[in-house]
Amino acid sequence: MAWTPVVKRSVAGDVFEQITAEVLSGELAAGSTLPSERQLAEALGVSRPAVREALQRLSAAGLVSVRQGEATTVLDYRRSAGLEVLPRLLLRGATIDVAVARSVLEARLHNGPKIAELAAARVGARPDRRDVTEALRALDATTERLAASADPLDQQLVALEFWDHILDLADSIAFRLMYSMLRAAYEPALAALAPVMSAEVGNIDAYRDLAAAIGAGEPQRAADRARALLTPATTTLLHALDQA
Repeated sequence: MAWTPVVKRSVAGDVFEQITAEVLSGELAAGSTLPSERQLAEALGVSRPAVREALQRLSAAGLVSVRQGEATTVLDYRRSAGLEVLPRLLLRGATIDVAVARSVLEARLHNGPKIAELAAARVGARPDRRDVTEALRALDATTERLAASADPLDQQLVALEFWDHILDLADSIAFRLMYSMLRAAYEPALAALAPVMSAEVGNIDAYRDLAAAIGAGEPQRAADRARALLTPATTTLLHALDQA
């Protein structure tokens, strides 16, 4: 007999998702107020504690302002929310938001060289540390896995791992968190992007050159190699978005 896993649903989570979608879509405009907890509970058919928990999560996400004894106000998420909303903004159902996709690509192109530069600088400052040596070995091993792969989708996944190792070497929590959110936004579109990204992830010499520049502790060279690697596909994708 085949068993089907039981999906445990969270009522507060469902309320959170519904209100989040309304805020990010603009249906709930910045500055508008939500109904009271009691009114929301009645309208949604849930308990007031579930509504209260959802509102606390919305407040923590920077989507609403909750003040004791006052109406809950919708915030301008562009000014108050964090990068965690980026994946939700990129994909609206099955449709990619062109403006959001453009900003993700621009961030990728501008951040990549700086991350590579930081990684090379920190390798140069501490070349003998065990964690640096291990990260460099992992970077080289990932490059060779990329070279051995012939599947465009798998190549993209390995390329993401390649950058993950560079982030280890860059040792920047800010860039690490930004990368995590950009990756979360990017991964659902991997299959669709495969035809455009194949030239980049198939450019093994460029990955080897970048890994070598980082391993040699040469920041400017690493930044230049990263920019040369990322620019062609980014330019192509941005052009495609402009034509959409």
